[in-house]
Amino acid sequence: MALYPVIMAGGSGTRFWPLSRQARPKQFLPLASKLPLITDTSARLKGLASVKDTFIVCGPLHAKAAAKLVKGLPKANLLVEPVARNTAPAIALAAVQVAARDPKGVMVVLPSDHHVADVPGFKRTLADAADLAEAGHIVTLGIKPSRPETGYGYIQVGEALEGGGRKVQAFKEKPDLETARGYMSSGDYLWNGGIFVFRVDVILEAFAKHMPEMKKGLDALRKAAGKRTFGAVLKKVFPKLPSTSIDYGVMEKASNIAVLPGDFGWSDVGSFAAIPEVRPADANGNVVSGNLAVVVDCHSCVVLADKRPLSVVGLTDMVVVDSGDAVLVVPKDKSQDVRKVVEALKARKLTKYL
Repeated sequence: MALYPVIMAGGSGTRFWPLSRQARPKQFLPLASKLPLITDTSARLKGLASVKDTFIVCGPLHAKAAAKLVKGLPKANLLVEPVARNTAPAIALAAVQVAARDPKGVMVVLPSDHHVADVPGFKRTLADAADLAEAGHIVTLGIKPSRPETGYGYIQVGEALEGGGRKVQAFKEKPDLETARGYMSSGDYLWNGGIFVFRVDVILEAFAKHMPEMKKGLDALRKAAGKRTFGAVLKKVFPKLPSTSIDYGVMEKASNIAVLPGDFGWSDVGSFAAIPEVRPADANGNVVSGNLAVVVDCHSCVVLADKRPLSVVGLTDMVVVDSGDAVLVVPKDKSQDVRKVVEALKARKLTKYL
């Protein structure tokens, strides 16, 4: 069975300002290794799928960088959205292209900005998910929770399915702490990691059934797939597709959803506070990057220096980032609020820093 990875690279990553900018969002940053997250995402598929069968979906601003960072990607496999319309239309765009090549090919939809520590375990889980998908299931990977996390959605698992998966009982929104603790203690809940595996004909049928408002646009795209007219049709049709996530549009409605538990050192690297999950810390719990960073009497801090000296003294649980033209200082537990800095810069029309 041929697998067709689809790497979703349309995010803006405002929680990583000042490192992330409009032209260089989170997926293009080397946050977990020396390589950008999108490069790591593609590389961990080696031996499971060919780069010639890999697709990237992104916006016009990021197309050139995405193509450069995934070596060997065919030009035709770079799918550029005319406008951002959320994950359901983005996945549908990839599906029509895969279907034109292989009408029953198995798609593997992956965020471009996540980290996986156990790559062999990840590939084994994806292979098992592909077997489930081959049998007609729409498969989502559920991550075994390691803590009562309030920043993720959850999947309530149901009865076992033949092939190792479980039925999905329900999708749950991000919970409060008490609810998250209850999810953990019950053992019936997994984190929703946003990784999906399905046959292309199955997902296109699901779009037609559960998102009928997309049918006309999808039919037009399918007719034009592989033809010179595809770009013009895409530009006309795509902006009219509903801006809806795959979760709301299909996953919460379809009856053939399966969840496959995974435990492979996954992190969505959601903010600077998550950096210690994906990078080694020193004896005091500090993650320090940059030869000119000087850290004295600090504990559990994230310090990222650029090309000038950055000295941090006597801090605990703080994030300090120097990008060369801007500096961020924020408590780790407030790192999700960095996006508010971007909003403030926009309001003050300081566009050179966005």
